[in-house]
Amino acid sequence: MPPIHEIVELVALLAIAGAIAGFLAGLFGIGGGAVLVPVFYQAFAMAGVADDIRMKLCVGTSLAIIIPTSLRSFQSHYKRGAVDMTLLRKWIIAVPFGAVASTLVIAYAPGALLRGVFAVLTLLIGLKMLYPKSAEWRLGDDLPENPALFGYGWFIGLLSGLIGIGGGTLNNTFMTLFNRPIHQAVATSAGVGVLISLPSFIGNIVGGWAKPGLPALSTGYVNWVAVALIIPITFAIAPLGVRAAHALTKRQLSFGFGIFLLIISARFFYSFF
Repeated sequence: MPPIHEIVELVALLAIAGAIAGFLAGLFGIGGGAVLVPVFYQAFAMAGVADDIRMKLCVGTSLAIIIPTSLRSFQSHYKRGAVDMTLLRKWIIAVPFGAVASTLVIAYAPGALLRGVFAVLTLLIGLKMLYPKSAEWRLGDDLPENPALFGYGWFIGLLSGLIGIGGGTLNNTFMTLFNRPIHQAVATSAGVGVLISLPSFIGNIVGGWAKPGLPALSTGYVNWVAVALIIPITFAIAPLGVRAAHALTKRQLSFGFGIFLLIISARFFYSFF
């Protein structure tokens, strides 16, 4: 049993992290790792988690939290008939296959590699959000067929698993680039989040099993203190962010989220120096 003061300190830090993540998720309309991973990174650093496993712990814990939120979101969108179930059926192997591959990379790759991938992807997505005409970009009139479609699904699962996100940002970008409406993309992304988070959750527990230096109450690269705290706190605080979001225009929100991602990217790039 770890010392009680270590548990109390971690609980306090993660409670603050959950409040920040909840507000930002409500403000920017996302609930995945784009917000959670950087907040966890700071919280676990303050808790004294070693640099070589900190990013892996952030990614694994983020994906564990995404499971219930993705399932709830998918259920709601499915009832409205907004989910592209044909695409999800075609990706039933491709996306989890990519997610499992990501857990192998996490288990054996240095934490610096994960920080680098996260920094580059948040930089690219942030720049896209800042460009006002990016929503008009197109790669085709409809989704590609296999094997290209399988490859896209595998790649989305791999990248999402590597940086601890539910795949919404990447899948939204993919579907809209192939002329699918944004509302259908958002709804389908909830299902993609389930396909990514479930196998990643299992893989990150196995890959991090009994690793030295993990904080109190962790199983592999999943910290249960964070999971237990973040879900209810983010649900409670997110409406405050939503209220703030409705006071802003769509362009102001896109710009704000883009700036947020660029700041996060810069923070992770700075960690290499």
